[in-house]
Amino acid sequence: MSTERAPVLPPRLPRMAELVASNLRRRIIGGELADGAELPREAELLAEFGVSRPSLREALRILETEGLIRIRRGKIGGGVVQVPTAQSTAYHLGLTLQSRGTTLRDVAQARVVLEPACAGLAAGLDARARKALVLALNALIDENEGCVGESYAFTEKALEFHAAIVELCGNTTVALLAGVVEAIWSSQERHWAQRVASDGDYPDTKYQKDVINAHRAVVEAIAKGDADTATHLMRRHLGKSQPYVGADDRSLDVLATEPGARAAQWI
Repeated sequence: MSTERAPVLPPRLPRMAELVASNLRRRIIGGELADGAELPREAELLAEFGVSRPSLREALRILETEGLIRIRRGKIGGGVVQVPTAQSTAYHLGLTLQSRGTTLRDVAQARVVLEPACAGLAAGLDARARKALVLALNALIDENEGCVGESYAFTEKALEFHAAIVELCGNTTVALLAGVVEAIWSSQERHWAQRVASDGDYPDTKYQKDVINAHRAVVEAIAKGDADTATHLMRRHLGKSQPYVGADDRSLDVLATEPGARAAQWI
């Protein structure tokens, strides 16, 4: 029996392009380079890092692939910073889910797990934060109620309400995870609303009024600080409303959100 050991290979040293990309990535994630800001010009970056032009351009391609910058072509070319959002993350997760044949039912089930938890967390906020959230949610409900009788506009406002609860629940990690699922679901629901509105099959105003009443009940529980009731009411509301969109075994539609798209107001 041989006792020879496999040779121990030295650790791979990162390439210059990877080191430059890592440095710029830290600046973006750390907030030193703000969302929408332009990267320094190529000549400045070359002087700062002391690398070759091919290495710098490879570093920028790495960041572009990660969705952290957008490269502008032409005479006013350069890199523009894109801070990661739930929306941009949803695009990449959506592609992964599509590659695995994930169904609408699967995403709907994930939403029923995560979003009621956000409603419960929102009810557990301190009194000042909870009051501000309730004011914002009630304003959204009032806008949504003004769309009763319409179709796509009503759906859009209802989605804003759900996104606001997720975004403002008070827990960054849960808000991001739930926000990604919410963004994926919202893209499917928007497609559904456009389709049924054009066919004249959008649910009647009774359905819309039921949605408004359900939203107001959730907000009332949040205002009282009643986490259990807020969680229960949100779970019940999703269970009643999601079947309208067709939360069945169909595969996800192609997502409308591109990786560089900016987030909606509440996402």
